[in-house]
Amino acid sequence: MVDERAAYLPELADLLWPGDREAAYTVVPSAARPRLLVPAGAPRAAAAAVRFSVEAATPRARLRRRLLSTVFRLGAGGLVCRDRLAVRRGTAGPAGLDTHLAQILGRPVRLSVQIGPPRANRKPVLAVLAPDGAVLGFAKLGVNALTRTLVDAEAAALHRLASADLGPVVVPAVRHHGAWGPHTLLVQEALPVWLPRAAAGAAGTEAAAMVGLAGCLGVRRVAYPGSGYAKRLATAVEELPAGPVSARLAEALDTVAGRGDELPFGCWHGDWNGGNSAVLADGRVLVWDWERFDPDVPAGFDALHLALQSAVTRRGVPPAQAARALFAQGRELLGPFGVPAQAVDLAVRLYLVELGARYLADRQAEAGARLGRIDEWLLPVLEERGR
Repeated sequence: MVDERAAYLPELADLLWPGDREAAYTVVPSAARPRLLVPAGAPRAAAAAVRFSVEAATPRARLRRRLLSTVFRLGAGGLVCRDRLAVRRGTAGPAGLDTHLAQILGRPVRLSVQIGPPRANRKPVLAVLAPDGAVLGFAKLGVNALTRTLVDAEAAALHRLASADLGPVVVPAVRHHGAWGPHTLLVQEALPVWLPRAAAGAAGTEAAAMVGLAGCLGVRRVAYPGSGYAKRLATAVEELPAGPVSARLAEALDTVAGRGDELPFGCWHGDWNGGNSAVLADGRVLVWDWERFDPDVPAGFDALHLALQSAVTRRGVPPAQAARALFAQGRELLGPFGVPAQAVDLAVRLYLVELGARYLADRQAEAGARLGRIDEWLLPVLEERGR
């Protein structure tokens, strides 16, 4: 069976190097299971690419990443990862993205490319490196209607948050946002993920950072039926493609439409999942991937999302079980955000509807995303709650 990420490599090459004469990359760990492309013939840049690739979830994974980075720095990466992606074409057509980024940044660059799993919102995410291994920034390329919208949304969020009081939360600055051919390109500064991490109390610091983010643009307490969020969520569900799954989600939302609970409303990151944040020893909380940011949702959605995603992706909890657990954990998770105890059930249901509407609108099930089939886990949990 062909690995879906391996099947994506030719498409990725066409996107990033449409007209360059040559590009050579080492495939990590292999062409059969590609997870990362690092520049061949540039040991320091390749080592940095491995070191600053996606967050490793376990101490063992972090150790493997450090060892592999060292192997590349010593120039022996090709002995461990033997497969190459070589792009050789004529000079006709536009220059590759590395050439374009070098022009933007005014210096030579090397690229590293993360290869994610099949998702509707999959897009090229690249580390932009100097030949000596210095991390110059990170880039995202919107390549279709959905991903262009997300890249533009992230740029807007970062500009807005640049002047907000975020407490310990640190967000990347925008270095460039514009078009590259038919695509949308966003280049962000590199956050200092290499600094020492908090040895203890990281979970509490991260939870407090979420509370601070929720209130960074002010908190508004409103009865749910009269909130702007209620109207937007209802519209989002109504506009989903017709079908039995979207009809069931609409019914789940209808069960809470008349509940008059007062909720605090504020900001959420939108996808705070444990792989896009880092708690530093100095108390700062680095947070990236802001493409789902929303300034007006029930406060505490970030805490619910982190709990769900951590349970499913890091501890292997079945999705339905993880979703049910949110109702049991709700008071603990949402209390710090000022959610009244009697409104916890409503807030958790709204979060699950929000997530379900996102997955359906993005057609995540059709793209093969693990949680995309909400009829198999999310909807049954909502329906169990009844009215």
